[in-house]
Amino acid sequence: MRSAGSAGNAMTMNEGETMEKLGLLAGVGHLPVACARAARALGYEVHAIALLEDCDPELREAASVYRAISIGAIASLLAYLRQEEIKKVTMIGKVTKELLFTGVVHPDEILRGMLMQLPNQNDDTIMMMFVGALMKAGVTPLDQTALIRPLMPAAGVLTSRAPSGAERADMEYGLQMAREIGRLDVGQTAVVKDRAVMALEAIEGTDACIRRGGALAGNGAVVAKAAKPQQDLRFDVPAVGLDTVESLVAAKASALVIEAEKTLFIDKERAVALAEANGITIVAM
Repeated sequence: MRSAGSAGNAMTMNEGETMEKLGLLAGVGHLPVACARAARALGYEVHAIALLEDCDPELREAASVYRAISIGAIASLLAYLRQEEIKKVTMIGKVTKELLFTGVVHPDEILRGMLMQLPNQNDDTIMMMFVGALMKAGVTPLDQTALIRPLMPAAGVLTSRAPSGAERADMEYGLQMAREIGRLDVGQTAVVKDRAVMALEAIEGTDACIRRGGALAGNGAVVAKAAKPQQDLRFDVPAVGLDTVESLVAAKASALVIEAEKTLFIDKERAVALAEANGITIVAM
């Protein structure tokens, strides 16, 4: 299905030239929309493939072409990329593996066979399996951040309120814990208070981890989000945004720290405004 995305975003082409196609494999959240717009501004014909039912509805307008193909339908996905002669893809947006365990996603025969051959079902193991299937089909997954690097803040305080000494100590400790669980390919988020771990992210995801940690901390928790030491920029780059800050507010947390130049900050203006309104400090460290 072709969308009516704005042609004005695309680079002017000379007569007879065709735009290079880019497959955008989209998960949940606003990040795929930002990526689609950035890619079109660079002159790509963006084929957005919504992998889940609850992808951002704005993606239809942001992309040149829009299709919905379940993440579980690997055969259909590869067939579409082959049919459209798409040789490059970027994978962006939230796709969490609990969907496989809860029955929300129904793997096709090919995906079931691939999963059965894995030594474990850790995030990186599953994603490398997916990358391998794409590359075997002649499709190259691109650096996830190549089109949206400006969304990765440099080091500094991002809110008007700077962290207190105690909050800064918790930020440093929280990043240390987040990097460690990243090294183990378990998660990317840690919730701490007074240099004690309240919660570590696992399969439940960032927002659920924050709320669980906040319930245990009472109030004043510090949330840390970090890249894995072995981070593959083709997938699963850490990201925070408005939903993250909403979870901090619900958890009565006082601070958020992200790893500078390695974490995507989506919808930054609205997220920072919400943090400011609730006395939350945000730091890229």
